[in-house]
Amino acid sequence: MSSALTDLFPLPIVQAPMAGGVSVPQLAAAVCEAGGLGFLAAGYKTPDGMYQEIKQLRSLTGRPFGVNVFMPQPELADPAAVDVYAHQLAGEATWYEAELGDPDSGRDDGFEAKLVVLRDNPVPVVSFHFGVPSREVVDALHRVGTFVLAAATTPDEARAVERAGADGVIAQGVEAGGHQGTHRDTPELDGSGIGLLSLIAQVREAVSIPIVAAGGIMRGGQIAGVLAAGASAAQLGTAFLATHESGANALHKQALTNPLFVRTELTRAFSGRPARGLVNRFLREHGPYAPAAYPEIHHLTSPLRKAAAKAGDAQGMALWAGQGHRMARELPAGQLVEVLAGELAAARASSAGGGAL
Repeated sequence: MSSALTDLFPLPIVQAPMAGGVSVPQLAAAVCEAGGLGFLAAGYKTPDGMYQEIKQLRSLTGRPFGVNVFMPQPELADPAAVDVYAHQLAGEATWYEAELGDPDSGRDDGFEAKLVVLRDNPVPVVSFHFGVPSREVVDALHRVGTFVLAAATTPDEARAVERAGADGVIAQGVEAGGHQGTHRDTPELDGSGIGLLSLIAQVREAVSIPIVAAGGIMRGGQIAGVLAAGASAAQLGTAFLATHESGANALHKQALTNPLFVRTELTRAFSGRPARGLVNRFLREHGPYAPAAYPEIHHLTSPLRKAAAKAGDAQGMALWAGQGHRMARELPAGQLVEVLAGELAAARASSAGGGAL
């Protein structure tokens, strides 16, 4: 990775931006202060809400940080399919005593307004999810001194990120928790994602820009592994979800290691886009029938998810988690960064000495 970017954070550890209230300023600040790169998640926030969180984070740390932005989505949903799914969810609404949300509540997530805020109040790093920004957007951020990253799940997507002029690509393996950052939502490709190590190798041959590896990483030894495979840094989400500073619901944190939730699965049940979460009742019952309709299904199920959380029912929540969730450690975020750095150093020393990682 270009030295100008790596100089921003001493350790090759990036805290993934997790939308929905998880990546709060306190979490990002703790990671930054410990030597990693903390991230705020602008997804599902208003432009002013994003700006207020940036101000709060700046009051907590003077170190560089990042902000993640969702790309606007094309209108691909079949309204009839959304209506059918809404009828299927009627029983959930009755059970939780909640109204279904309006599927037409907006699809661009305030993209242009957020870009205005980020140009007028520059931050060190901006990353993009669900697509790649135009060259004009990237150039505008570069002009105000911001480094740009974008997620990719295939070599072709990584090439698109490079063509846009981004400073690096976040190679997101299929092991990753939460939403897959695919540039196009193609139902025919569901379940065909590439594992992280294979993806790093393919992306490394496809582009010349630096790689940030993401997907199922929970230990420093794994960070050493992706660095050896060609990545310049590792992005961890689920590992930080369980930390003290994380804004995740307590039920969500507990579920990561709760023996009731033994595996994860990619599902469209909660948002209409493929996302990896712990398998619970809602996912089992509705996942097979959820249409490809993002963000319509996200808006539709939002009140149900909130009502389930309020009722203390993890079986109705979107429990996003990567495949390494059982390895989650309930630590302060800064301490977790220190532990990961120690594990990384030990793995590198073992490798240099001829030992196994």
